[in-house]
Order: sequence, then structure tokens, then C-alpha cells
Amino acid sequence: MKAISILGSTGSIGCNTLQVIDHLGDTRVVAMAAGRNVVKFAEQIAKYKPEVVSCDADCAEDLSRELHALRAAMPNIETGESGLIAVATHAEAETVVSATVGAVGFVPTLRAIEAGKRVALANKETLVMAGELMTAAAQNSGAEILPVDSEHNAIHQCLRGERHSEVKRLILTASGGPFREKTREQIASATREEALKHPSWTMGEKITIDSATLMNKGLEVIEAKWLFGFEADQISVVVHPQSVVHSMVEMVDGSIIAQMGVTDMKHAIQYALTYPDRRENCLAPLDLSKLSRLDFEEPDLDRFPCLSLAYSALKAGGTMPAVLNAANEIAVKAFLDGRIKLHEIAPLNAGVMQAHSAETVADLETVLRVDQWARNAAEKLIAVKANSAALAN
Repeated sequence: MKAISILGSTGSIGCNTLQVIDHLGDTRVVAMAAGRNVVKFAEQIAKYKPEVVSCDADCAEDLSRELHALRAAMPNIETGESGLIAVATHAEAETVVSATVGAVGFVPTLRAIEAGKRVALANKETLVMAGELMTAAAQNSGAEILPVDSEHNAIHQCLRGERHSEVKRLILTASGGPFREKTREQIASATREEALKHPSWTMGEKITIDSATLMNKGLEVIEAKWLFGFEADQISVVVHPQSVVHSMVEMVDGSIIAQMGVTDMKHAIQYALTYPDRRENCLAPLDLSKLSRLDFEEPDLDRFPCLSLAYSALKAGGTMPAVLNAANEIAVKAFLDGRIKLHEIAPLNAGVMQAHSAETVADLETVLRVDQWARNAAEKLIAVKANSAALAN
């Protein structure tokens, strides 16, 4: 039996991972981490019987009570970042699924890589914040980093057997999100509910908002640089509303290799868990006879400036991507909390970037320091905006 740990088991990727594990039948869960969804987490623990679990510190007692109510075997319950690290570095785990949302998964994922684990990476912020540290750690430990994001998973599949020198560019596809055909004015007045209605994928709130602004695609551009070793001018984005072609690779001779499949994350998850083998999955196959058309168009950077900001951060290098990521996390939360409008996310991110001079990513401490600075800077800009609005009224 293969042994696996899951960071973020109650989220969309975590739940899909457990369904894949059920299907495969030869994998056991030895450690799991979740945040605050105690009821669902307790049900997962009761079913999969991990040895170590982790949750938010103020949820541990509630989790213990839920497990007692379910008459479940009691695992070792850890909390906070140390708990996440305990799950990520469990001695028996061969593979760690990194599916936490945002920067919280950064240090645990790094520790898993340092421990030589295979990391099935769904937490793109990890490579955005410190791709140089992560890839260096993987080279030192021999760890594999296999992408679970559908786009990078598709690129990984397209590159199997291809020479790096023969690749002209990577082409990441984007659905365009819920505002692909909306005007600037409609985007400016978008509600929380409208922004959370993704046309193709069912995902968590943060990534769904990032998809609405195309920041998610921008973060994926930065991630692709570290996963595959290509520079910004070799990584393109095209909008593909059908979400059937998950991404493509253009070769120097003009050939384009595309990976197609159904719109379901379980395909990418299973690929990462079983690589280099391919196994029959639990999904209905893609029915080509039902595809009436495949559309591709250039992203509109005027309506979706977050994508341009990501390219700028990647070209600036050093700590700038970490600054963008941190500012964006604060901005997205502010939008979800009703403190700013959707179209104000990009200017907020740009303001924080402009206030930062990129530093060399020398070590973990540098990344964490800059991350906290950017979060504070973003909060200050939001406070200034709120004060200005209050004075105007």
C-alpha cells in the first residue's frame, strides 16, 4: 500500500484526492491537515484513520469532541504550522498532496520537499513565493514536484519525452472566468456572488476570485517558470472558454502538443499520484463527438490587469512575486469581506508592488519577512481608501 499525507483535506482538491484514493484502492492516508471545517474533517478521519492530523489551534477541542461522537479511533492531533509540518513530513508518507489555500502551505510544503517526499502540488502560492528555494531544495533532496493544477499538469504531460531545447513556448489556457464578456463597468460593479460563479470549475472562494480577475493565471505563469524552467517570454496565456484543452506546448518546428480532457480535477490528481504510470480513472471519457467548437482568444489586459502584474513581478524577480502574492491574498479577502470592489484588487496589488524594491531570495526568513511586509502594506492601503471614502461622505 502506498502511503500519502494530505494538506488541506476538506477543500476541493483534498476531497477530490480522497475520491481518487478510494478509486485506486492501493493507497492509505497516514496524515491529514485541515483548517476549521471540523465536522467534515472528523468524518474524513473516521473513515481514513490517519495516524496524525492537524487543524487550527482553536478547533482542536471541537475536533476531539466530534471524533468521540463518531466513536472514531483517536489520532495524534497537532495544531498550527507545526501541525502542518508534522503532516507534511510524516515518516511513512511517500507522497504529500499540498492543497492548502494561500501562503499557509508554504513552509510545510518546503519541509516536505526537504524531506525528499514526492509533492503533488496544488498550492501554487508555494512556487510563486519562493520558486528558487523550492526547486533548489528539491534538487538537494531528490524530491519530485508534480503539478496538480490542471494547466501545469497538462504541460507536464505534453513535455513527456520532449527535449527542453526543442520547446518554443508553453501555452496556458484560461477559461476567462465569469467576466470574460463583461465590460469594465460591469466588472467594477460586480458582486461577491457574481464573482464566485465560475463557468467551468467548482473551486474554493480564493481561487475562484483569482480566476475572475485572471490573477490565478498570472500566478500560474510564475509557477510555470519554476516547474519547467522557461522564462516569462516563453510562457503565453490564451483564453479558452470551453476548458477542454487544459494547456499546450509549442515546439520550435511549429507543432503544438495539447492535452485535452474532461473538466474534473480528479484526472490531474490521479496523474500526480500514480506517475509515471497511468491507471484507469473513475471519470467518464471526453466525448469528442459532442464538441461543437474550441475557441481561443487573447486575454484582455485592459480589463484584467492582474495578469500583466504577474508578468511584471516575474520579470522583476527576487521577492517581487512573493509581494504580489501576499498583497493579492489580502485584496481578495477584502473583496470577499465587502471592503473593496473587484476592480480595486489590481490597483491595490500594483500599489504594494510599487512600494517594494525586489530583494534576492536568500533564505526562508527573507521570504517570510517580505510576505508579512506586503500584507501590512496592503492593509494600510485598504485603510487609507476606507478613510478617504468616509471623509467623502
